[in-house]
Amino acid sequence: MAESRLSAYLKPEGADLPLDAYKAGDKVIPYKVVGRYKGTDLVGLKYAQLMPWIKPCEKVDDNAAPFVQQAAKAHPEQMFSVGSERFVELGDEAFRIIPGDYVTTDDGTGIVHIAPTFGADDAKVAKAAGIPSLFLINRGGETRPMVDLTGKYYDIDELAPEFVAACVDTDQYSHHAGDYVKNAYDPRYNEGGKYNEQAAAKAEDLNIVICMEMKQAGTAYKIEKHVHNYPHCWRTDKPVLYYPLDSWFIRSTACKERMVELNKTIGWKPETIGSGRFGKWLENLNDWNLSRSRYWGTPLPIWRNKDTHEEVCIGSVEELYNEIEKAVKAGVMPNNPLAEQGFIVGDMSQENYDRIDLHRPYVDNIVLVSDKGNVLTRETDLIDVWFDSGAMPYAQIHYPFENKELLDQRIVYPADFIAEGVDQTRGWFFTLHAIATMVFDSVAFKNVISNGLVLDKNGVKMSKRLGNVINPFECIDQYGTDAVRWYMITNSQPWDDLKFDPAGVAEVTRTFFGKLFQTYAFFTLYANVDGFDYSQTDVPHAERPEIDRWILSELHSLVKRVDEYYQNYDATNAGQAIQTFVIDNLSNWYVRLNRKRFWAGEMNEDKLSAYQTLYTCLETVAKLIAPIAPFYADRLYHDLIDVTGRDTATSVHLAQFPKADEALIDKELETQMELAQKLTSMVLSLRKKEKIAVIQPLGIIAIPVQSAQMKEHVERMKQLILDEVNVKELQFIEGGAGMLVKKVKCNFRTMGKKFGKMMKVVSEAVSAMTQEQIAELEQTARIALPVDGQTAEIALEDVEIISEDIPGWSVQNEGSLTVALDITITDELKNEGNARKIVKQIQALRKSSGFEITDRIEVIISDVPAIRTALDTHGNYIKGQVLANSITLGTPEGDAIEFDDFKAVIQVKKA
Repeated sequence: MAESRLSAYLKPEGADLPLDAYKAGDKVIPYKVVGRYKGTDLVGLKYAQLMPWIKPCEKVDDNAAPFVQQAAKAHPEQMFSVGSERFVELGDEAFRIIPGDYVTTDDGTGIVHIAPTFGADDAKVAKAAGIPSLFLINRGGETRPMVDLTGKYYDIDELAPEFVAACVDTDQYSHHAGDYVKNAYDPRYNEGGKYNEQAAAKAEDLNIVICMEMKQAGTAYKIEKHVHNYPHCWRTDKPVLYYPLDSWFIRSTACKERMVELNKTIGWKPETIGSGRFGKWLENLNDWNLSRSRYWGTPLPIWRNKDTHEEVCIGSVEELYNEIEKAVKAGVMPNNPLAEQGFIVGDMSQENYDRIDLHRPYVDNIVLVSDKGNVLTRETDLIDVWFDSGAMPYAQIHYPFENKELLDQRIVYPADFIAEGVDQTRGWFFTLHAIATMVFDSVAFKNVISNGLVLDKNGVKMSKRLGNVINPFECIDQYGTDAVRWYMITNSQPWDDLKFDPAGVAEVTRTFFGKLFQTYAFFTLYANVDGFDYSQTDVPHAERPEIDRWILSELHSLVKRVDEYYQNYDATNAGQAIQTFVIDNLSNWYVRLNRKRFWAGEMNEDKLSAYQTLYTCLETVAKLIAPIAPFYADRLYHDLIDVTGRDTATSVHLAQFPKADEALIDKELETQMELAQKLTSMVLSLRKKEKIAVIQPLGIIAIPVQSAQMKEHVERMKQLILDEVNVKELQFIEGGAGMLVKKVKCNFRTMGKKFGKMMKVVSEAVSAMTQEQIAELEQTARIALPVDGQTAEIALEDVEIISEDIPGWSVQNEGSLTVALDITITDELKNEGNARKIVKQIQALRKSSGFEITDRIEVIISDVPAIRTALDTHGNYIKGQVLANSITLGTPEGDAIEFDDFKAVIQVKKA
């Protein structure tokens, strides 16, 4: 035994006792270590068979292992035959020590028994070492384990006499022949078909009986009970007996190299599954065990005679029909059940096939006849259900009996893509690939998307026990199928595990679908007022305002990106790109900046351009979202084209997918607008920090100039930025002009790895950088600093640049951009702010009163000094914004409205 296991069996004090001092019953057993050896020193040693009931043997044929063929040639006296099969007795080849790298010294002795007939690991090491299996041969010449399918040892009269004579010690074997190895299968404990578990547990199992017999014979040193996990039948709760069975195999290993080669042409999502998990599976491929033992299912279509070894494999129902007719004529079948059930050969209709059932057990009643007149019965095995799944591409079109040319000409085959869980690597993915390779020398699918798991919001697997299961149908009922689908696809790649949170679905509904609906509602509100139906000629692109050309450029860039994503089966990035466009560019930017154009009175070219541009965006978005949000897309599409008639497709899913027009893509314009959006966002952020509402005008934005190109870009978008952030003036500051003071902070996490022990002095040098050096770093994205006689190259991503606030100003940095906002509110600005607030309040009253957007009104407002001043200077502006014929100071009826530092009552009525 292994030295580390010695104390598990013998007490240390026994090593000092003389061996002859032992008396029966002593608790301390004397022992002596006579030698120490490495495990490799023991390899090859033989030992006596512990229970010499059966000698091992192997079948001798062309498929026999080399060691079997060599033994048969060297020892012809050990050969015997059962029927037409030849075997060789190999008792001398077994019962010896062999190495195995999976044996441990955690328990046991460090030397373990193996059973190559029952275990994959055992079979592997036994085969490598030339160890034969231990099995019986029945009278039909079939190899069987010692335990039959009822759970008992075979009786001797069930075994082939030739095998008994060569390999069986009848005296020893007969002692337990017919005994049940588990009480659960013994008829004594299953009277009337009911299992008496209590009685079975109370009686001694055969394993205990055998252990006691070995103890009495002196062949067992110590007997212990070990409790371990053991599979039990979920129906009867009886222990499951592992049983090696004869099986039919597909020799898939013959095509292994071709499977590996074709797999490299498949687009895997993620790629790591194809090259890793699936690729490794193919590289280590074993032959495909096709047989399954079940009562019902797809039968193995093989009829054979076990005595003559004649067999036939049926390839179609027509062939089976004709073979049954031959069997009827030969007198082995009384009639043709297919004919009796009304089946008509050649009729491919569903109605015809519904007349018959080709599953087991019904086909087991069909007996055929061989060419020599011998009876053929069907092999009782079923076909692995995964074979059915792998044959799906051919079965679904009834190939080759129908649609043969469609598949042979590769019109309907292979599939463009399939999608299933990652657990299908060795299931559907493999069987599709294996059958396609072996039968058609082709892939079955060009692309595959492997799906991950859906977890709860905390990343925990959902289970009823934990109470974290989310009912998908309740979520669909609440938010709709498209919202759930959009959330799941855009939240993470399909092959990554998804942390599903219903709050995320609600957020998608509010943001993406909410913004898209608001945009559509805004468009239809004014389009219906103006009667816009896109019957007018398109405004030439070059004559459209810059803002229209920008959104169309962004739209066609989006179409280009989304098309590439979809072509690459990357729906996640496609959805995220569409979402960004709809929320940030279309809704929050384009529509908001162009509201006044839609409010304008007459339908001039500028207004027409706005309508046509927004309509184009909405229709294109409907087509882009169709693969992810099919129902919402179809509704949006029809609500648009049913009015304009711009398309004749009956569904968005039948419409042509958008094509990007490169001529309309202006990357320079997109860059300029992106810069404007960033600057706007930064200014709005400063307003929020200082708690100054956007409705209140401010005086100046100051932007340090980084380059001439940057200045040019901002200059072109200057008015747009000022209008959006409600600031009067934008000033450029060359190099900061002493106005802005910046500081640099090191990112120690990245720079520590980069500079190591020098980090401290590098940090000091960075902190001491001048304003000119900081400006250089911002412009060139890197700068070289002298540090202790060396040069330290500092990259922009290594540091954080911070601008200090200066009196009366608020400053913000974002990357290389800096914005300073003058937050001083003069009396003039305050007055203008009051005017804008008056407009806002009147508009709210118009809406709450249910006025149409075209209704003219009359306004009465409290005579408050601030109101009077605002009307004196901005009266016409206020009247124009709210469509007021008149605004009168007086004592209106209604509730007072809170302004910043005063209250006022406003009364609105139709003119």
